[in-house]
Amino acid sequence: MSDVLQISNLSKSFGTNKVIDNISFAVPEGSIFGFIGANGAGKTTTMNIVLGFLEADGGQIIACGEEVRYGETIRNIGYLPDVPEFYNYMRPLEYLTLCGELAGMEKVKIKTRSKELVEMVGLAQANRKIGGFSRGMKQRLGIAQALLGEPKLLLCDEPTSALDPLGRKEILDILTEVRGQTTVIFSTHILSDVERICDRVAFLHKGKIVLASAISDLKVQHKSKSLTLDFEEEIDTDYILQILRQNDVVPSRVETGEICLESLYLEVAKQ
Repeated sequence: MSDVLQISNLSKSFGTNKVIDNISFAVPEGSIFGFIGANGAGKTTTMNIVLGFLEADGGQIIACGEEVRYGETIRNIGYLPDVPEFYNYMRPLEYLTLCGELAGMEKVKIKTRSKELVEMVGLAQANRKIGGFSRGMKQRLGIAQALLGEPKLLLCDEPTSALDPLGRKEILDILTEVRGQTTVIFSTHILSDVERICDRVAFLHKGKIVLASAISDLKVQHKSKSLTLDFEEEIDTDYILQILRQNDVVPSRVETGEICLESLYLEVAKQ
């Protein structure tokens, strides 16, 4: 399997602040790649350099077989920013049509592709002005826009960070659905999202890659006995916790929409 993105010895500073410090990693074609780090770790800066929006101080990037140069956009890359902007007076198909025209796509292709995408992201029935959309609906429309030109590489910058559990699941389901059609890189600080859909990950800390590996290898190296309950809808977490504690099960970690149970409960459940 070839690599759709190769980053070698990339560095970037803003004044005396070194945001990216000689990082290197590769993203296999057809994978879903998680780019993990706390806010301020340098994830967005790296993506902006890959997109040609920022000039690197050093290093090389090869994306979709082409060398990335500052100020030049590679056509085969789609991009979803963390807060996508729209013309709020437009409707989804109108907006996608405009984007297609600006990209120089053929009219017939724009029409067919736009209809396919609004169906895929669950907005086929949302024929109203974008200004009335929820944050999650705007994220889904942003994914549709990023996929309009059938890119080989899709970059998503914190696509789930401001969404509720159901909204997060919807975005992750869409990214899973496009697996095989394009390679997906998404930056995040939500580890459970990465574990749910990613093949490979790279951890960025203070501008350095501290770990890059396949998810399957990480699970073997750092496995622990645990059980995670995932709920398709928002739940009354306090009520669930009360039931568990009544049965002598004490969660070791609680997240919104998720409860990670102690290893003892997992062992009993397997019997």
